[in-house]
Amino acid sequence: MNMPQEETAMNILVLSDSHGNISNMEEAVEREKPDMILHLGDCWRDAERLAERYPDIPMEHVPGNCDCRPEEPAEKLLFLEDCRVLICHGHTCGVKTSLLTAGLKAEQDHLDAFLFGHTHKPLVDKRGRTLFLNPGTVGKGLRPTYGILTVEGDRIDGRTVFLDSES
Repeated sequence: MNMPQEETAMNILVLSDSHGNISNMEEAVEREKPDMILHLGDCWRDAERLAERYPDIPMEHVPGNCDCRPEEPAEKLLFLEDCRVLICHGHTCGVKTSLLTAGLKAEQDHLDAFLFGHTHKPLVDKRGRTLFLNPGTVGKGLRPTYGILTVEGDRIDGRTVFLDSES
């Protein structure tokens, strides 16, 4: 008798605003053992170093406002399982002021998730069909944070984690 195969959730580590702190990113990777890593900018070179350190973990990254990378797209649309996920640093959408532009973009592009950094403040918010996730800063501050995105088919969920806590 064939048993239906159970879907396994994709566990994605979301990092932003590392600002040169490679060791904090490595600690998050070692703790979470992710299927994929997303780096949302500030600093581009940190993401490259992390990709070199963990070549077997797929990574996507975008530049932030501190990254001099005009040739790189400021945002990327990813298709993770059955979910449409936009990754960006957030500075081009004015996220420090409000999420109005981000919300309009999410609605227009039928996004399941809008991932951004820039503010250094962790956020998980569901608005309509879209999950808004800001992992905060993994590189600066008294309590560095990162995000976890869980994708299973067309279901997506997110949370933020303090680096100094048990996950």
